[in-house]
Amino acid sequence: MILDAGSRARWVPGPELWSYKPMSDSTPSPSAVSAPTPEEPAASAASADEGRGAAPRRRRRAWRIGLVSVLAVVLVLVLGVGALGLWLRHSLGSKIETIDDPFSAISTRAPQQSVGANQKPATNILVLGSDSRISAGDPSQWEAGAQRTDAIMIVQVSGDRQEVSVVSIPRDTWVEVPGYGQAKINAAYSYGGPSLTIQTVEQLTGVHIDHFVIADFESFEALTDEIGGVVINLKTPQTLADTQFPAGAQRLNGAQALAYTRERKSLPGGDFDRINRQQAWMRAIVSQVLHGGILTDPTRLYGFLSAVTQTMAVDEGFTIDEMQSLAIDLRGLRSRNINFLTIPTAGTGTSEDGQSIVVRDEAADTPLYTALATDTVQEYLETHPDAVPRLPGTAN
Repeated sequence: MILDAGSRARWVPGPELWSYKPMSDSTPSPSAVSAPTPEEPAASAASADEGRGAAPRRRRRAWRIGLVSVLAVVLVLVLGVGALGLWLRHSLGSKIETIDDPFSAISTRAPQQSVGANQKPATNILVLGSDSRISAGDPSQWEAGAQRTDAIMIVQVSGDRQEVSVVSIPRDTWVEVPGYGQAKINAAYSYGGPSLTIQTVEQLTGVHIDHFVIADFESFEALTDEIGGVVINLKTPQTLADTQFPAGAQRLNGAQALAYTRERKSLPGGDFDRINRQQAWMRAIVSQVLHGGILTDPTRLYGFLSAVTQTMAVDEGFTIDEMQSLAIDLRGLRSRNINFLTIPTAGTGTSEDGQSIVVRDEAADTPLYTALATDTVQEYLETHPDAVPRLPGTAN
């Protein structure tokens, strides 16, 4: 791996899985545009149910940020900020780090969705995130066998752009990793980076992945602070980042929300409850972006978008033009049209070599994967309302 210190970077798959090449940023952030401290909206259970100083030089990438960034771009490109629109588009686009085509190294792909005339296929984005203190997206700290991902999800935008489904795959799910045999699904990133992870997910689900996003939890903390905190329903009284909270709808800052999503050992469902907490944080961010005044305040929006673009890395095909097209199509999306799901499983178990794993329930997960591959998730959920675990209004 070649590192050019002090330069921004693009990731390039190569013989060593990664190499590193600089990418210049020709558009500086303007001193005249900064995000003021947002006014705190009133906390309410309803809003929670409707709904991760200067940044460090090392790029911290927010897990699951792909969906949030697409939703936030809506104002710039659809609701608009007048003459600033094109300038903002160029400025923000120049800050996004890209991964050189992770799909080219994959020999066997899942088939693309077949659609009729005048129809669009669904767009499927594989989003990875890490709770590691080593950034999941920093190639200068990546080494083979050293890193695994803590959050794996498929974000699907339906072909008619009326629904979004966020499907989490537990990190310990025991699957076939191409070329390596049976392993936890998060091992794929450790063995072969984005390309092998995409191939593993496509082989498991039969869903054709269109784009790839990677990030880490720590930058989600800064992003939460940028939007003035989030409202999350707490099921029980708890202490988060040295602050005590009663049960009910509470406004959490970034550090408190991060502590909320990191908890696992005290939760009755372990990693399954932790996934629900991660999704609850994401839901709260989406709700705050859509309903907290950010989309009607160009200054606050720029601050939010600037934070988003500096904290994510995407495949090179997920350009600002592609995001613009998706954003325009999603202009009518509302929080109620976003499904937060976790694949059905047969619970936990132990592998032959003694690892604690999540056991697949093929009879239950295969129909969900088929619905994703054919863009019929909403229809499947309506006809099988209890078949797939959904994010409750209040997570454990």
